[in-house]
Amino acid sequence: MKKDNLNKNESRELLEQHGIKMWPEEKIERFRATLLSWYDIEKRSLPWRINNDPYRIWVSEIMLQQTRVDTVIPYYLNFMQQFPTIEALSKANEDKLLKAWEGLGYYSRVRNMQKAAIQIIEEYDGAMPRDPKELIKLSGIGPYTAGAIASMAFDLPEPAVDGNVMRVVSRLFEIDADIAKPASRKIFEAVMRELIDPYKPGDFNQAFMDLGSSICTPKNYHPELSPIKEFNASYINETWGNYPVKSKKKKAVPVFYQGFLIENENGEFLLEKRPKEGLLANMWLFPLVEENRSNKIDDGKTSDILLELNEAYQIKPLLTKKSFAEITHLFSHLKWTISAYYGKVSSLKTILPEDCRWVHPDDFEKFTFPGPQTKLWKSYLFYINN
Repeated sequence: MKKDNLNKNESRELLEQHGIKMWPEEKIERFRATLLSWYDIEKRSLPWRINNDPYRIWVSEIMLQQTRVDTVIPYYLNFMQQFPTIEALSKANEDKLLKAWEGLGYYSRVRNMQKAAIQIIEEYDGAMPRDPKELIKLSGIGPYTAGAIASMAFDLPEPAVDGNVMRVVSRLFEIDADIAKPASRKIFEAVMRELIDPYKPGDFNQAFMDLGSSICTPKNYHPELSPIKEFNASYINETWGNYPVKSKKKKAVPVFYQGFLIENENGEFLLEKRPKEGLLANMWLFPLVEENRSNKIDDGKTSDILLELNEAYQIKPLLTKKSFAEITHLFSHLKWTISAYYGKVSSLKTILPEDCRWVHPDDFEKFTFPGPQTKLWKSYLFYINN
């Protein structure tokens, strides 16, 4: 039995288990033609769509995870200029790589990209593998990205199922599967395997993505404007408000910090490099001290926190008695709240820990700053100018 037929049979069995009845082949062909005709006219002009280079497609798809298209474009253009090939990415200096990614967040994505680039150089002679089973072996590449590369770069009829696709498909077929549950992805992949155009799989997947981001949106959805409304069961039955089914995420765990913008007599600020592993690895921040009852600065009582700063950084700053700003930053699983304080030190004779530096603001651009650091600095600039 051919591989494609095997996939089809597996997909049909899965759909039958969940009570999803697929259309007859004639209707599927009409659907493909309708969707692709719309895409040919309405498709967005995007820099990674100028050709089917798998490297360009890969970079764009990783950047687009949890980030809007209009935000990604300037990052993408800059990234491709600095790292135009898989080989260039594999050899990139980490600080330079993180700096190019600064502002996109989720820095593990670009670190995994570099690991995958090294894998491609060492295990695939520098060429992106075509087989989805090989693609998924690369660091940071999951089923969606593997499907996107396989279909868009190599014209293989592989589904690329992201949130946009699950939203469109759930409304098309009135599917009750919870799209927040990882196990549900298999159901939507099975539907897409049945629907996908065998001759234009890349365009077909991108048409779903464009439709999900322009018309079939999470909110302010207008199904009457959709080019595929005649196929849409939720539109016909007026049930689109029920789809997709999505359970709520767990709330991020709150963590409270005190952040210290400490300036020396040369106008330089103390920066600390994060550990090599864990959250915001190898990035630079102002010193942060997790807040507790004993070290919380309140009514000018700074003795405990000064002791901590002296032990950690060998400094004795004169601190403001009150926080000049409070910033929040949301990670996928944590919510940081940072109370910001300004401090001044008059002596430069102290020996800083190895992972710390005095840095002038004119040189900040040489260091990779995560979101919380950028917010703290902007808050400080607002504070001193108002």
